[in-house]
Amino acid sequence: MNTEKRASIVQEELMSLYGAPPIPLVHRDAYTLLVAVLLSAQCTDKRVNLVTPALFALASTPEEMARQDVAAVREIVRPCGLSERKASAIVKYRGKVPCDFAALESLPGVGHKTASVVMVQAFGVPAFPVDTHIFRLSRLWGLSTGKTVEAVERDLKSLFPEKLWGDLHLRIV
Repeated sequence: MNTEKRASIVQEELMSLYGAPPIPLVHRDAYTLLVAVLLSAQCTDKRVNLVTPALFALASTPEEMARQDVAAVREIVRPCGLSERKASAIVKYRGKVPCDFAALESLPGVGHKTASVVMVQAFGVPAFPVDTHIFRLSRLWGLSTGKTVEAVERDLKSLFPEKLWGDLHLRIV
Protein backbone atom coordinates (compact mmCIF):
# COMPACT_ATOMS: atom_id res chain seq x y z
CA MET A 1 0.00 0.00 0.00
CA ASN A 2 1.41 3.42 -0.90
CA THR A 3 1.87 6.27 1.57
CA GLU A 4 -1.01 8.33 0.18
CA LYS A 5 -3.43 5.42 0.68
CA ARG A 6 -2.15 4.93 4.24
CA ALA A 7 -2.67 8.65 4.89
CA SER A 8 -6.23 8.44 3.59
CA ILE A 9 -6.99 5.47 5.86
CA VAL A 10 -5.43 7.18 8.89
CA GLN A 11 -7.39 10.37 8.20
CA GLU A 12 -10.70 8.49 7.84
CA GLU A 13 -10.14 6.34 10.94
CA LEU A 14 -9.13 9.26 13.13
CA MET A 15 -12.12 11.29 11.92
CA SER A 16 -14.53 8.43 12.69
CA LEU A 17 -12.99 7.86 16.13
CA TYR A 18 -12.49 11.44 17.30
CA GLY A 19 -14.47 13.82 15.09
CA ALA A 20 -13.64 17.37 16.16
CA PRO A 21 -11.60 16.94 19.34
CA PRO A 22 -11.39 19.82 21.81
CA ILE A 23 -8.10 21.51 22.57
CA PRO A 24 -6.89 19.52 25.59
CA LEU A 25 -5.16 22.39 27.39
CA VAL A 26 -7.56 24.67 29.23
CA HIS A 27 -6.87 28.28 28.32
CA ARG A 28 -8.72 31.51 27.64
CA ASP A 29 -6.43 33.40 25.27
CA ALA A 30 -3.16 33.15 23.33
CA TYR A 31 -1.08 33.97 26.41
CA THR A 32 -2.61 31.32 28.68
CA LEU A 33 -2.36 28.79 25.82
CA LEU A 34 1.32 29.63 25.31
CA VAL A 35 2.05 29.12 29.00
CA ALA A 36 0.05 25.87 29.11
CA VAL A 37 1.86 24.48 26.06
CA LEU A 38 5.22 25.44 27.57
CA LEU A 39 4.26 23.60 30.77
CA SER A 40 3.16 20.52 28.80
CA ALA A 41 6.74 19.73 27.71
CA GLN A 42 7.52 16.33 29.25
CA CYS A 43 4.27 16.52 31.21
CA THR A 44 0.69 15.41 30.66
CA ASP A 45 -2.06 17.81 29.62
CA LYS A 46 -4.07 16.57 32.60
CA ARG A 47 -1.39 17.67 35.06
CA VAL A 48 -0.97 21.02 33.29
CA ASN A 49 -4.73 21.60 33.60
CA LEU A 50 -4.44 20.92 37.35
CA VAL A 51 -1.57 23.40 37.76
CA THR A 52 -2.65 26.33 35.58
CA PRO A 53 -5.63 27.51 37.68
CA ALA A 54 -3.29 28.36 40.58
CA LEU A 55 -0.73 29.87 38.24
CA PHE A 56 -3.27 32.09 36.50
CA ALA A 57 -4.83 33.07 39.83
CA LEU A 58 -1.39 34.43 40.71
CA ALA A 59 -1.00 36.20 37.36
CA SER A 60 -3.02 35.85 34.18
CA THR A 61 -1.33 38.32 31.85
CA PRO A 62 2.28 38.68 30.72
CA GLU A 63 2.53 41.98 32.56
CA GLU A 64 1.27 40.51 35.85
CA MET A 65 3.48 37.44 35.45
CA ALA A 66 6.58 39.56 34.80
CA ARG A 67 6.11 41.14 38.24
CA GLN A 68 6.13 37.75 39.99
CA ASP A 69 9.02 36.20 41.82
CA VAL A 70 10.43 33.28 39.82
CA ALA A 71 10.54 31.17 43.00
CA ALA A 72 6.77 31.60 43.53
CA VAL A 73 6.06 30.59 39.94
CA ARG A 74 8.49 27.68 40.21
CA GLU A 75 6.66 26.31 43.27
CA ILE A 76 3.34 26.36 41.41
CA VAL A 77 4.67 24.72 38.23
CA ARG A 78 6.90 22.18 40.04
CA PRO A 79 4.44 19.28 39.43
CA CYS A 80 4.95 19.77 35.67
CA GLY A 81 8.68 19.05 35.90
CA LEU A 82 11.58 21.17 34.66
CA SER A 83 10.21 23.87 36.94
CA GLU A 84 13.34 26.03 37.05
CA ARG A 85 13.50 26.40 33.28
CA LYS A 86 9.75 26.71 32.80
CA ALA A 87 9.25 29.28 35.57
CA SER A 88 12.13 31.38 34.31
CA ALA A 89 10.75 31.37 30.76
CA ILE A 90 7.20 32.21 31.86
CA VAL A 91 8.29 35.20 33.95
CA LYS A 92 10.34 36.58 31.02
CA TYR A 93 7.37 36.89 28.61
CA ARG A 94 6.43 40.49 27.93
CA GLY A 95 3.51 41.96 26.03
CA LYS A 96 1.22 40.44 23.46
CA VAL A 97 1.83 36.91 22.15
CA PRO A 98 3.17 37.31 18.60
CA CYS A 99 1.29 35.78 15.68
CA ASP A 100 4.49 34.87 13.87
CA PHE A 101 6.53 31.67 13.97
CA ALA A 102 9.94 33.33 14.15
CA ALA A 103 8.86 35.77 16.86
CA LEU A 104 7.28 32.98 18.92
CA GLU A 105 10.34 30.77 18.57
CA SER A 106 12.52 33.63 19.81
CA LEU A 107 10.69 33.62 23.18
CA PRO A 108 12.36 31.79 26.09
CA GLY A 109 11.44 28.10 26.22
CA VAL A 110 9.48 28.16 22.94
CA GLY A 111 10.52 25.74 20.24
CA HIS A 112 8.94 24.93 16.91
CA LYS A 113 6.35 22.52 18.31
CA THR A 114 5.15 25.00 20.92
CA ALA A 115 5.04 27.78 18.33
CA SER A 116 3.08 25.50 15.97
CA VAL A 117 0.48 24.68 18.64
CA VAL A 118 0.00 28.36 19.48
CA MET A 119 -0.17 29.41 15.83
CA VAL A 120 -2.82 26.85 14.88
CA GLN A 121 -4.90 26.85 18.06
CA ALA A 122 -4.74 30.51 19.07
CA PHE A 123 -4.48 32.19 15.69
CA GLY A 124 -5.85 29.66 13.18
CA VAL A 125 -2.63 29.72 11.15
CA PRO A 126 -2.04 26.35 9.43
CA ALA A 127 0.54 24.31 11.31
CA PHE A 128 1.10 20.63 12.02
CA PRO A 129 2.70 20.36 15.47
CA VAL A 130 4.75 17.18 15.76
CA ASP A 131 5.51 15.95 19.25
CA THR A 132 7.11 12.67 20.29
CA HIS A 133 3.83 10.76 20.03
CA ILE A 134 3.00 12.03 16.54
CA PHE A 135 6.60 11.36 15.48
CA ARG A 136 6.41 7.74 16.64
CA LEU A 137 2.91 7.04 15.32
CA SER A 138 3.64 8.59 11.92
CA ARG A 139 6.57 6.27 11.50
CA LEU A 140 4.66 3.26 12.87
CA TRP A 141 1.76 3.90 10.47
CA GLY A 142 4.13 4.17 7.51
CA LEU A 143 3.39 7.85 6.89
CA SER A 144 7.02 8.88 7.23
CA THR A 145 10.48 7.41 7.37
CA GLY A 146 11.88 10.69 8.68
CA LYS A 147 14.48 10.39 11.37
CA THR A 148 13.82 13.85 12.84
CA VAL A 149 10.71 15.70 13.97
CA GLU A 150 11.32 18.23 11.18
CA ALA A 151 11.42 15.50 8.52
CA VAL A 152 8.23 13.88 9.84
CA GLU A 153 6.50 17.27 9.92
CA ARG A 154 7.46 17.87 6.25
CA ASP A 155 6.15 14.43 5.29
CA LEU A 156 2.84 14.90 7.11
CA LYS A 157 2.33 18.35 5.60
CA SER A 158 2.84 16.89 2.13
CA LEU A 159 0.37 14.05 2.76
CA PHE A 160 -2.57 15.97 4.24
CA PRO A 161 -4.43 19.09 3.10
CA GLU A 162 -3.36 22.23 4.98
CA LYS A 163 -6.89 22.82 6.30
CA LEU A 164 -6.73 19.48 8.19
CA TRP A 165 -3.34 19.90 9.89
CA GLY A 166 -4.57 21.32 13.19
CA ASP A 167 -7.44 18.87 13.61
CA LEU A 168 -5.25 15.90 12.63
CA HIS A 169 -2.71 16.95 15.23
CA LEU A 170 -5.42 16.93 17.91
CA ARG A 171 -6.91 13.64 16.72
CA ILE A 172 -3.53 11.89 16.82
CA VAL A 173 -2.78 13.30 20.26
